[in-house]
Amino acid sequence: MRFADIGQQLRAFRLESGMRAEEIAARLGVSRAALYRYEKGDVIKLDTIKRLAELLKISPLSLLGIGVEYYNRPVGYFERLRQVEETAEQILQVDGPVCYLTTTDGYDAALAEAWAEAAEMAGAERAAVRAAIEQVTGIQAARKRMYAMRRPGIICILSVSRLLAFLDSGIGCGIASSERVRRLGRQAAAVEVERMADLMETEPMGLQFGVLPDSEPNGAFAVLRARDRDSLTVNPFRPDGMPTGTIGVAMITGAEEAVSAHQRAAEALWREALKGAAAAARVRQMMAQARAA
Repeated sequence: MRFADIGQQLRAFRLESGMRAEEIAARLGVSRAALYRYEKGDVIKLDTIKRLAELLKISPLSLLGIGVEYYNRPVGYFERLRQVEETAEQILQVDGPVCYLTTTDGYDAALAEAWAEAAEMAGAERAAVRAAIEQVTGIQAARKRMYAMRRPGIICILSVSRLLAFLDSGIGCGIASSERVRRLGRQAAAVEVERMADLMETEPMGLQFGVLPDSEPNGAFAVLRARDRDSLTVNPFRPDGMPTGTIGVAMITGAEEAVSAHQRAAEALWREALKGAAAAARVRQMMAQARAA
């Protein structure tokens, strides 16, 4: 058994469960320090794995990294995605409307404004919402630091219709917020789309964007390829959604047939997509039309 992998998955599923480490440790009959050591890759007995799986309401195979992993909460999914990205050499992302790892600090600043305002409106749930925001913010910041350090290759396929919707609604579109914050979100979205057009035009090493002018993918997914394992993630959670109250089921699997089927779909979309200068020109035309509307 690869105990480091089990430990990573244990941490992701712990965050997904919403249970505190102290609570899980007490119910398991171990110290909190022992639980953290498991998460760091210490040897863990099979019986303990079974008991942890029961506590976390998952299959033992999922904890062992053999089955399909399911996540109902953004915090659990984004933590697991961060772990998979740590060893990925290539990321193929379909749908967006952005490639979060390549977004600017302005994206995160606009989102932080929307989240902070939403937390203030949460009433009695304010503390819990703030805690969830802090967790997700830390995970997303870690993802960007890892990308800046490792620079895996990224191919991102986006659709014109999703980009238009992003420009119209802005960052944090589903979050209840004031007109001031919504305006900031739209301004920040325009900056991100313009920057993506620049990246399409310059085509920096290891980063490619494709734009679908007429069609739209049926859902967001990514294929992450590492030296020893390929993974598929199917994700309903936008990076600019609320960390709490979001309904959806994200999935991560290393099953070869699932990875291959989604790889083929992505390759078909990539053949259809505009690239390079043509993609940049189409995005800028779209932006001009949106401003004129």
